[in-house]
Amino acid sequence: MFPLGDASRRLGTIPVITIALVAANAVVFYFELTQGEPFILRWAVVPSVIARHEHYETIVSAMFMHGGWMHIIGNMIFLWSFGPQIEAVMGPIRYLLFYFLGGIAAFAAQIAADPTSTIPNLGASGAIAAVMGAFLVIFPRDQIRTLIFAGVFTRIVYLPAILLIGLWFLLQVLSVNMEQAQGEAAGGVAYLAHIGGAIFGAAAAKIFERRGG
Repeated sequence: MFPLGDASRRLGTIPVITIALVAANAVVFYFELTQGEPFILRWAVVPSVIARHEHYETIVSAMFMHGGWMHIIGNMIFLWSFGPQIEAVMGPIRYLLFYFLGGIAAFAAQIAADPTSTIPNLGASGAIAAVMGAFLVIFPRDQIRTLIFAGVFTRIVYLPAILLIGLWFLLQVLSVNMEQAQGEAAGGVAYLAHIGGAIFGAAAAKIFERRGG
């Protein structure tokens, strides 16, 4: 399932911060493609390094890095589907701060789970999960235009945010349980970061929402 945007409301302003975040992710991904593995190893989050209290700056830089084309495209689709509405109700500055704090919370959850790991962690999905968590709290009944893949057939349906994001969150929890049962990371996906980001977003949404927003 891929969300294609909120069908229940129209924006009254241009989501400049969301646009800027998408652009920043694209620029950093360009550096990844051109500079290769040394760039990734230097700027991605390595839990064991953070546990030694070194290279804290990677917690921010890693939010703009991705493991490949499908990773960045998928993340930017989710960000564009939910970010503009949250930016509108929080305001640009609060939204930007919320986004970064969500990303930090997401990486913190992943690091806490295995502080001895030497596997680089990267991706905007933790911060985007925080945006989704906020959307679930603020706009639970909004209808999300969603692209459904069913074999060779595709279909666009409208799902309430509480159902779409709820199913997504449940999938993250189930994936963590599967990893633990297998005793290893499945596909290198940081599901705990997704969960941590979403919980932060849901808990902090009303704090960052503007009064009267």
